[in-house]
Amino acid sequence: MKHPHVLIIGCGVAGATTALRLSEQPGVRVTVVTREPDALESNTRYAQGGITTVADDDRPENLIHDILEAGAGASSPAAAKILAEEGPLLLDRILRRSAGVVFDQHADGSPYYGQEAVHSRPRILHVGDRTGEAIMRGLLAEMHRRPNVTLLSNATVVDLLTFPHHSRDPLATYGAITCHGAYVFDRTRRTVEAIVADRTVLATGGLGRIYRNTTNPPGARGDGLAMAHRAGARIVNTEYIQFHPTALAVPGGEGFLISEAVRGEGGVLLTPDGRAFMGDYAPDRKDLAPRDVVARAIHHEMESNGYSHVLLDIGSHMDAAGIRERFPTIYARCLQLGIDMTREPIPVVPAAHYSCGGVWVDEWGRSSIGRLFAVGEVSCTGLHGANRLASTSLLEGVVWGDRAARNILASVDAEPESVINAADIPRWDERGLVSDADPALIQGDMQTVQNIMWHYVGLVRNEERLSRAIRELRHLWTEIEMFYRTTRLSDGLIGLRNAVETALIVAQAARHNPINRGCHFRQDSREETGRQSLAP
Repeated sequence: MKHPHVLIIGCGVAGATTALRLSEQPGVRVTVVTREPDALESNTRYAQGGITTVADDDRPENLIHDILEAGAGASSPAAAKILAEEGPLLLDRILRRSAGVVFDQHADGSPYYGQEAVHSRPRILHVGDRTGEAIMRGLLAEMHRRPNVTLLSNATVVDLLTFPHHSRDPLATYGAITCHGAYVFDRTRRTVEAIVADRTVLATGGLGRIYRNTTNPPGARGDGLAMAHRAGARIVNTEYIQFHPTALAVPGGEGFLISEAVRGEGGVLLTPDGRAFMGDYAPDRKDLAPRDVVARAIHHEMESNGYSHVLLDIGSHMDAAGIRERFPTIYARCLQLGIDMTREPIPVVPAAHYSCGGVWVDEWGRSSIGRLFAVGEVSCTGLHGANRLASTSLLEGVVWGDRAARNILASVDAEPESVINAADIPRWDERGLVSDADPALIQGDMQTVQNIMWHYVGLVRNEERLSRAIRELRHLWTEIEMFYRTTRLSDGLIGLRNAVETALIVAQAARHNPINRGCHFRQDSREETGRQSLAP
């Protein structure tokens, strides 16, 4: 049974930042767990657009204003202030200096700031259209140089280890819920081990894979949210699912993100017959309107006119050499699928992209469960409100990863190494389980979850759709839980169990909230508070 000081579940920008900050104190042992065989594989890797900062001619107050505007009245001013004031310094300290990330520059060496929706000025730093990958390569390289950081890959967390839930002591029932680590499934050996830790940090990323169409990688199943929910953590704002307006819509390329930076560089959305339509929905900002507005405008055009997709034209607004230099990954992927974006528009559709809600945390990343922290997309700091401002999520992961680590370091020496006896923790028991998980059943159930969420809890919602979603998901949850209780573990089974629980959390939050705000839009709402995207 391993016993690090801190267990970090997830290895994207938030988890890696937390690990690096903790490892600056030599005596602190840190274990980072990722379900992927390659730790580079995370939501962060697929972040194309960039990371926001405060530009040279900018002020923190301007960034705060833009965050609050994008959040449609639901973003926390305190969280926005923390990000705007601490973020640029941490970006320089952690990403540039420690991780060695080199962001794009002009010929004279000055930073190349990109423009994205709702940002009042260019302030986005990027590394071509591979920003997330560049950041992760730098962070992981630095992590490998830290002797007190242990990385466990190809390991899926089954559940958080919480007292009183997992305690053998009946008197523990009367205590507050506290987290003491997690049960971890080794995907190679197919065994489960308890990792006991003085502090546990959830950094598991998003939940986009509960939807049929998503820009998220396969691991984004809502694992951390589901585990925290089962443990009794406070969960907030999960109805606010941000749909990215522009995912590639050609066979073989479904879900590939076409960065918002393409519109930031002058790209224009067109109907298949060549009509620019965003002026009908957002006359002032047009194609740089907030993501929820753009996504619903596309959805309305497709639904009203029977389009299977719309088009994004950058070739008419940027020269071919500039496109290839600024968007090398997008250009190469489109070309591979038969589209030359320098000469023809790109077919796009909206897709589930980012969860603005999650596990409630305070300004230090502390959840409502003792000794459990959450950072990155799995958490809800209040920063994103009802709609995330573009390119703020990477910086949020850096800021709250650093803050969580600092809070942990302030108390790790002041308390005993462990407040529990390892003998009090029950070992994982698979006696009586006689069948292996059938991949066909797992795939079929996952597709059912994804279809329910896409059709009933998607871009446009109403009472009838949400009620049906909840009924069907509850029935499916019962079937999957029985499946889980009688079947030997696999990563797919663990993910399916988490996905259906996460889907229910999102659907119930969406039904509970009758108010249209940001990326939560109900056709049947009688209370229209917050920004709307209406038919022209």
